[in-house]
Amino acid sequence: MSIDLPSPAHPLKIGTRGSPLALAQANETRDRLAQAFDLPHEAFTIVIIKTTGDKIIDRPLKEIGGKGLFTREIEADMLSGAIDIAVHSMKDMPVLQPEGLTLDTYLPREDPRDAFISSEFSALAELPEGATVGTSSLRRRAQLLVRRPDLDVVEFRGNLQTRLKKLDDGVARATFLARAGLNRLGMSHVPQHPIEVTDMLPAVAQGAIGIERREDDTRVADMLAAIHDTETGQRLAAERAFLAALDGSCETPIAGLATLEGGTLHLAGEVLRPDGSEAHADSRTGPIEDGVEMGRDLARDLLSRAGPDFFDWIAPKTA
Repeated sequence: MSIDLPSPAHPLKIGTRGSPLALAQANETRDRLAQAFDLPHEAFTIVIIKTTGDKIIDRPLKEIGGKGLFTREIEADMLSGAIDIAVHSMKDMPVLQPEGLTLDTYLPREDPRDAFISSEFSALAELPEGATVGTSSLRRRAQLLVRRPDLDVVEFRGNLQTRLKKLDDGVARATFLARAGLNRLGMSHVPQHPIEVTDMLPAVAQGAIGIERREDDTRVADMLAAIHDTETGQRLAAERAFLAALDGSCETPIAGLATLEGGTLHLAGEVLRPDGSEAHADSRTGPIEDGVEMGRDLARDLLSRAGPDFFDWIAPKTA
């Protein structure tokens, strides 16, 4: 099969948000494509697109629209032809794509765990009663309050660097960040302590990079097939089916993680009240090919336990 490859004269345009982490992910995508097809970096152009979620950082996501805030402008540019592909953190992605776009390529997944970040303490249990903890994630907020209802949890919007600066400025005594982002940015100097998934289940698709394209662009589809990681795709299929059945977004505290062992998939899921007053968790194990149905079944089970008003939301305080 012959692919019409990009060149410095006609580069492939890669759309991304402008944060250091988003750029690191776009660069990784470019590097993998360049290596797969023996192309120079000049055969690719990285296009930075400012999204609504990047512009508004003083309010919780729920108040301004949820997950689509990090993708809407990028997807509009792809539909218009301004870019050819878009690189996303999969935990930011809605479960449905706009008509004409598809998301079917994933890079190898990084460490999905959360990390406890503090220059004073090495674990959640060490925090004194009433300590202020910052997080931009409703999922982490709820999980924290389940374990430590005494904590003062404040909203911590902004990119990874912004949140670390707030911590240095004393706005909070600890925060939580994804290990994947810290690893991709080479930030081993940050005082971090990984949290095992049995203690804090991560967000659905945490640590995974997805590449979105136009559905009818067969040239790009053929190129992306060369860098797709099958195992990550299988894990995310189960996790995102779980999320879709819960109608989940950044607006609701949901956690989920699929792992593979041979031909067997294990899926763990959790739903929490936003105030941490109640949580329900369970898991499913079965053949990889049953992953999507396992996700849906797990979601139905947790929803039946939770009840209709389980995800009622109260705005957190903003730091």
